[in-house]
Amino acid sequence: MEPQVLEAMPHPAFAARRSHPLGEPMAAESCKHEHSHILDSKVHGGGYACAVTRAIFCSRCRLQRWLDVEAVLAMAQAEVGMIPLPAALEIQRAAKLSTMNLEHVAAGVAKTGHSLMPLLRALQDNCSPSAREYVHYGATTQDIQDTAQSLEMRDVLDTIDVALDALIEKLAALAGTHRSSLMVARTHSIPALPTTFGLKVAGWIDELLRHRDRLAQARQWVLVVQLFGGVGTMAAFGPDAMALLSVFARRLCLGVPHAGWHVARDRVAEFVSALAMMTASLARVADEIRTLNRWEIAEVEVGWSDQQIGSSTMPHKRNPEGCEQVVVMARLAKAQVALALDAMILEHERDYRGTRLEWCAVADVSHYALMALSLLTDTVGTLTVNDKTMERTANDYCDAICMEAFVFEMAKKLGKSSAYEIIFELTQACQRDRVSIRSAVESDPRVLAAVDEDQLARLFEPKAHLGMAETIVDSVLVEAGARRY
Repeated sequence: MEPQVLEAMPHPAFAARRSHPLGEPMAAESCKHEHSHILDSKVHGGGYACAVTRAIFCSRCRLQRWLDVEAVLAMAQAEVGMIPLPAALEIQRAAKLSTMNLEHVAAGVAKTGHSLMPLLRALQDNCSPSAREYVHYGATTQDIQDTAQSLEMRDVLDTIDVALDALIEKLAALAGTHRSSLMVARTHSIPALPTTFGLKVAGWIDELLRHRDRLAQARQWVLVVQLFGGVGTMAAFGPDAMALLSVFARRLCLGVPHAGWHVARDRVAEFVSALAMMTASLARVADEIRTLNRWEIAEVEVGWSDQQIGSSTMPHKRNPEGCEQVVVMARLAKAQVALALDAMILEHERDYRGTRLEWCAVADVSHYALMALSLLTDTVGTLTVNDKTMERTANDYCDAICMEAFVFEMAKKLGKSSAYEIIFELTQACQRDRVSIRSAVESDPRVLAAVDEDQLARLFEPKAHLGMAETIVDSVLVEAGARRY
């Protein structure tokens, strides 16, 4: 009997497909192929961007923002007598995206290869023959788009200010509550010395306060207008160019730069870098929480709801995915810094490669930074601190984590280096031979000769070696409260 051969038949959805020309994706039932980036996913996009940044960088809102800048330009030009006021008012009324055919604008961009001219033509079509002549008067495309991007970055920074303050407030409450909560401090992941959970959190707060200051300082450099014409000379604006620049900036509540920055992109690079740095700090906090949440440590426990699922096959799992996602956001934010730095390397007086990189980097780093803030704030707000477990662990490791105290107590009679050599020898031998450090220390004649007998028990008490931990916590909390207002 000849063996039967079972022919493998692929599922129709995974069958090999012929390649298709660009712009002609294979049709799929009831799918318009509109959401191809994870940020736009209706299912999973909520882990990468929040509603605020979606609104700031919405493609329709961006076009309206460009129109808003054109309207402000016209009104500023009317204020300095550069164009007639009736024309400016008409341009202002006409600069409404809702009155324009977006399909025609998109088709125009595809046809002309120009990112702004089709929108300007739609704006001109909304104006009378006389007013349309003053649309985009003397400006260049990048003047409008850079200024609009400054407005976007301002909206992001305003949102971060509120979100960062909310996170710091939650962390301050946590640090205050656990100001004296004993725990093991770990270096290189190994138990090191006694500390408090309050001090750990105070360190997080101190770092985030620096980011708040850094972002505040960045505003004066980053949030400025661009209005210098084709090559930065402002020639098309005539003798009132500098007055126009000041009025334009005042109307937009932005700063006035000393010179054009069409190819000087350090401002945008600073914005992207500052947000990426802040997100990295958020990731450090989130990853620390994730580590302390591990069952074998169990010093904190992340919040969990009845609706959450940790695994499709392991029903007991409660995964700290919020913490993990913050780290993902930080890594994605870091990638945008490289784009922003690449955008700084441009040629002559204009080079649009930088702008196109920034359109990706500015939006994406903003999505990731604010998403990380939201995720970490939720995590901190639902965090359970197992302070009894922390203290028990510290007492379990008291033999090891109190050895520095022994060194400095013995140093009073022997000197620090000599005391260190004795304790180093003892502790290394105990770890090698798997014997009790405490027993070895308490029976060593060199130790007994340098430490009074009534001091031994106290030296093995972790709470006796917290140094200035509580004072540092108090200092950070005072600073956090002072900077809030």
